[in-house]
Amino acid sequence: MALWKDTLTDNDKKLIFSLFSRHISKGQTKTMRAAHLDFIETRRKGIGFTDGLFGRKIIDCFTSAGCFNVGRGNPEIIKALNEALKTYDIGTNLLQSNVKKEFIKKLASVAPGDCNQVIFASGGGDAIDCAIKLARGATGRKKIIAMKKAYHGHTGYSLSANGKDYYRHLFEPLEPNFVFVQFGDLDAIRQVAGIDTAAIILEPVQGEGGIFVGDDYYLKSLRTICNQFGIMLIFDEIQTGFGRTGRMFASQHSGVVPDIMTLAKSISGGLFPNAVVMYRNIPLLTQYVKSNPEFHQSITGGSDIGCAVGIAVIDYIVKNRLWENAESMGNIIMEGLLSIQHENPDIIKEIRGRGLMIGVEYTHEYMGALMADSLARHGIFAVYSGNQPQVMRFMVPITIHEQEVQTMLNIIRKAIVTMRMYMPLTKPLSKIPLLKKLLDDIHVQIAVFDIIRYFEDILGITKRNYSKEA
Repeated sequence: MALWKDTLTDNDKKLIFSLFSRHISKGQTKTMRAAHLDFIETRRKGIGFTDGLFGRKIIDCFTSAGCFNVGRGNPEIIKALNEALKTYDIGTNLLQSNVKKEFIKKLASVAPGDCNQVIFASGGGDAIDCAIKLARGATGRKKIIAMKKAYHGHTGYSLSANGKDYYRHLFEPLEPNFVFVQFGDLDAIRQVAGIDTAAIILEPVQGEGGIFVGDDYYLKSLRTICNQFGIMLIFDEIQTGFGRTGRMFASQHSGVVPDIMTLAKSISGGLFPNAVVMYRNIPLLTQYVKSNPEFHQSITGGSDIGCAVGIAVIDYIVKNRLWENAESMGNIIMEGLLSIQHENPDIIKEIRGRGLMIGVEYTHEYMGALMADSLARHGIFAVYSGNQPQVMRFMVPITIHEQEVQTMLNIIRKAIVTMRMYMPLTKPLSKIPLLKKLLDDIHVQIAVFDIIRYFEDILGITKRNYSKEA
């Protein structure tokens, strides 16, 4: 099978999933197949991709949690990567280069306030590890205040800062001196923050936690508390950065400059990974880094190829003022979703978000899985929040235009009609506590969907329906 094939046969797909199941994850294969999320991505372009087996165009509303801000297969970013490959490789992490210098200049030119110093990292979790090490090392303190339902990654310190037991319990005991409070609760912060606290770490908009927006008063108050006790304020902008929320960085909505900021995902252009930690140009931090230049090292972070791609990404965002598009298209999507909520109050509980980082909370937890399945049937790839299963995340590329927005909203309406087919059965069951618990159980959901998908495939229903849509 040619690696670049755009059209796949049934046998091609079976072989791909068989190998994936055998060598990577049988559980993941089963989960994705059960919910009709077993796409094979081909012809990746703009706001989505083509399902290689059925030829259907799929709108990508997951975007690998925000990796594809500048769109999928962006020709300008591909051109920059191709040009870089003629000259560079990943480079040596200990040595300097012109392309690294230019990337740092680009980052500094768009940085919030004086948060313009740079440390390279290999990915999001690595950047979080670095940020926490920097805060602890510079302050000489140990306590880290993190948020319940937060998501920061799966490596050492980043896993310890995760605010959900689901990710943590298999690996405990984790790093000590992490204290968790409710996102948005200033009183809880005031009770635990003090001169023993190295950092407060949070996402300005919680992603995996269910798309909860930190309002201006909350973020400004955190800045005041940090100033009072000499605490480092860390913003994890790995999902929110580079235009996603309607500003270049989410912190700019409130005018709050973090002491330390982590960036990854979308700076890759969806093509070549990179990550950075940016920190304020203040003596406490700059002197620590100067005195301990090797406190954090990355072999692949800040690679010459990654920096060349990052320059092109920043140039593209700035040239097209994509943060403005994120704000305007986000407003249209929010308005459309509120209208859909008005039509379906028994299904949609709340709409919230900022820019093109939008969450739809359903009235029952099990509806997140049902809606993911229903959206996939009609041509949207979306997943519910890992830390808040009843919340569906809509994080489409921020290059989206209005006609595509209307297509997306029409698909969501169709998906709700499809999901209602399950309601005569699920609604009565959800009123019985024990059965509701079973409905919300991801393992039960996968088993039920797997049975349904099995019979659909045997009867040819999936193929007929998808071939019509294509």
